[in-house]
Amino acid sequence: MNILILNGPNLNLLGTREPGVYGSTTLADLEADLRRAFPDVALDFFQSNHEGALIDRLHAAQQEGVAGVVFNPGGFTHTSVALRDGVASITVPVVEVHISNVHAREDFRHRSLLAGVCAGQITGLGLAGYHLAVRYFVERAT
Repeated sequence: MNILILNGPNLNLLGTREPGVYGSTTLADLEADLRRAFPDVALDFFQSNHEGALIDRLHAAQQEGVAGVVFNPGGFTHTSVALRDGVASITVPVVEVHISNVHAREDFRHRSLLAGVCAGQITGLGLAGYHLAVRYFVERAT
């Protein structure tokens, strides 16, 4: 089973960016932790600060036949119709993940343009949200 972990803008700065909101764990730490937690799952990681690169990676996931996408679209969550359309254009299920509770933050973060075309949304559970999303895909396949 192959699962894509897709991260959007500013997530390359995990561990140093607003640690009071996002914690001190780096993106590399998260990737290593997920590999340890799911040794029998082929995890592919991709991060970009560029909207088009994220859309291209979603399209490639479709062509590669991945079982699912765990997607933290970062700030694009609230602004990108193009990413919403990218998710809607593939048949691979996508789970939207947010480290912080976006509903307890600024008003503009309360609305996700992607949630309606995703299989589900996990928000506010820290990095555990990634683990839960991967587990969802693993259990879905069994």
